[in-house]
Amino acid sequence: MTHSAAFPAARPRRLRQADWVRRLVRETTLTRNNLIWALVVHDGPEARIPVAAMPGADRLSVAAAAEAAVEARRLGIPAIAVFPYIDPKLKDANGSQAANPDGLVCRAVKAMKDAAPEVGIMVDVALDPFTDHGHDGLVRDGRILNDESVARLVDQAVVQAEAGADIVAPSDMMDGRVGAIRAALEQAGLTDTLIMSYAAKYASAFYSPYREAIGSASVLTGDKKTYQMDFANTDEALREVALDVAEGADMLLVKPGLPYLDIVRRVKDAFALPTYAFQVSGEYAMIKAACANGWLDEDRAILETLHAFRRAGCDGVVTYFAPRAATLLG
Repeated sequence: MTHSAAFPAARPRRLRQADWVRRLVRETTLTRNNLIWALVVHDGPEARIPVAAMPGADRLSVAAAAEAAVEARRLGIPAIAVFPYIDPKLKDANGSQAANPDGLVCRAVKAMKDAAPEVGIMVDVALDPFTDHGHDGLVRDGRILNDESVARLVDQAVVQAEAGADIVAPSDMMDGRVGAIRAALEQAGLTDTLIMSYAAKYASAFYSPYREAIGSASVLTGDKKTYQMDFANTDEALREVALDVAEGADMLLVKPGLPYLDIVRRVKDAFALPTYAFQVSGEYAMIKAACANGWLDEDRAILETLHAFRRAGCDGVVTYFAPRAATLLG
């Protein structure tokens, strides 16, 4: 690195002395184009159902989700990521509703694309919202089955893509699922469907509010450490990403977000593919709780954390804060 002159010839504060110069020399930019709005849908008549652990990030009805797509278009948010709260009566051990073409996710996708076709719709490919045991795959004798789970995930991804989803995002961390989904999409003629792989998804404490939002917290048995990654590892993340790239992933996602910015940087430097991070429910909840107590300024915290993702190498961020951030950036 080239060093500048010594003080007093060099006074770095000269480049910080006013807003105009700070803007002029800013290294990282954040715009509405870097946002993916994460939202949860439900199948009831209520337009919005509050989630106690995620103030402001309500479960939306299908009709309200369609209105959210219109709002995203107005705000200039490029895409929405959809996550479902499934009626507990419809859950079973095999997550059968995941591949139901008339199920909640497919109806929500169709409604959103009809309302605002210009907005990209991303869907989660995993079984945990649909299973009565809360795991992302099938379970036998306490063991998560890999290949059998992949077959179910393939069916889910194809059905969601046929409903109009622009991006299928496998978040299950089963081995080989990206390649299987890519092959099935090709066979179905869905060659334009993008795959954003949760290529480095860690077993994390920061998912708890989300599990409340989708209704899996009360049914989850055990943990997910046999398929989600150990948070102590970084080289393993690069191996996982390399496999997904080879299998046909178009975009990569690191999850969670802020505690894993080192992973984002390594992934972006190594693969130079469109790379994203998920500012997950626990990160959202911490900021909202601190701001509710007057300990943080919410708007400043939102923009600072989103800039941190960009600084680490993210092309965009999946975040529940997207509408507020878009408004602030407008």
